[in-house]
Amino acid sequence: EGPHLTRELALIKVVGRGDDRMEVLRLADAFRARVVDATTASFVLEMTGNGDTIDAFVALMRPIGLAEVSRTGAVAIARGPKGITE
Repeated sequence: EGPHLTRELALIKVVGRGDDRMEVLRLADAFRARVVDATTASFVLEMTGNGDTIDAFVALMRPIGLAEVSRTGAVAIARGPKGITE
């Protein structure tokens, strides 16, 4: 209740070769996803943000070669100076 921040963490595995790899990196940069593992055939990307943004990124990865997605679910914290003990 009240003003708050909500975030989610996702690890996203995408497979592909050639031009698909460049497209994955281009889109990852646009969505501020970070490459945390790379092989000659795949990337694992780490992304934080709201659920809608992660959903949009995952949808863009599907036609390229989405292999796996692991998500934390939403976490939230109240905005402002008050803590939970106040």
